[in-house]
Amino acid sequence: MSALIENFPHDGIVTVNRVIIKPGFTVDDLQERVAVLCENVKTYHSDSGFVGGFVVLNSGNISNEGSTIGQAVASPFKHREALIVTFWRSFDLHERSHRSDTFQPLFNQVLDLCENGNEEIAYEMLWSGKAYNSEEAKLARNAKEQNSRVGYG
Repeated sequence: MSALIENFPHDGIVTVNRVIIKPGFTVDDLQERVAVLCENVKTYHSDSGFVGGFVVLNSGNISNEGSTIGQAVASPFKHREALIVTFWRSFDLHERSHRSDTFQPLFNQVLDLCENGNEEIAYEMLWSGKAYNSEEAKLARNAKEQNSRVGYG
């Protein structure tokens, strides 16, 4: 159960860019520029390291059930913050893609609308997985109940 991103190697890397949109720019501006950049990466780097990716926008919601740092009700970065997450076969292949002549001009157009500049952090994948289908979930619950004495501590 490790195929959240199909064909992602067990030793691949995940990069995360955090973008905060400058005043005067819109989510549409971000979407347009990132779409052009992502199309370029897919076209020129699908056979040289790129595996996949996604872009998410801060919805403004904060989970009080999953947060331990107070009980905020809304994020101040609602519809201003996005994460660009990409999956690569290796860090070296990722870096090569960013040095390409076709990538840099498009990347700079995205940076033009970033209030926070850019820091792209690379992570090593520790785990990924998809939800169980209904039958798998039922079997997992049954197994858990039958083995409930097994646990931590």
